[in-house]
Amino acid sequence: MMKRLVASLVVGFAILFHVPPLLAWELAGTKNVVLHSREGQRIPLGTINFQPAGSKTAFTLNLEPERFKDFFLSMKEFKCLESAQEVQCHVPYPYPNPATVSADDLVWLEHSLLFFYKAPRDFGARLWNGLYYRMKITEQGIVGTPQAIDLVQMGAPPVDPSIPPFGTDGRSDIVPESRWFYRLAIE
Repeated sequence: MMKRLVASLVVGFAILFHVPPLLAWELAGTKNVVLHSREGQRIPLGTINFQPAGSKTAFTLNLEPERFKDFFLSMKEFKCLESAQEVQCHVPYPYPNPATVSADDLVWLEHSLLFFYKAPRDFGARLWNGLYYRMKITEQGIVGTPQAIDLVQMGAPPVDPSIPPFGTDGRSDIVPESRWFYRLAIE
């Protein structure tokens, strides 16, 4: 009899004080953009603002210039991060695009956070050493894992600007820790 009473009380309290599960991370508001290095550094790059736009979510990326060092490479200025082993430079996507995402489509955000890497001693931009951070939404935010990509093809505008030019066929997986920054996070 006592066991039934305790069980009834537990069920009653569970119903009365039911706490809904934590909501998944949302594409809303202003979030921080952070690179995580294999040495354990957390490098904030700026912010991103997400705003509802119909069935999609519009975003505005705001990288903080003071976080980067200016490099003049191959007749163009790049905003770069520098270590003794590697230089990683942001490559802004140069063509008009919708700048929208959805929970299952982060491709334009991925295109906004393209990078290339080079050794500090290397001359010029190494666009063929591109880094494409393949992103997915987790409960903690958006997590991007680097993939190898040749960014040289950005030299010509896409035939259809509404279609992202970098699909899965032009990217290849790499060991994330083989690069200075093994993860890009939006949190």
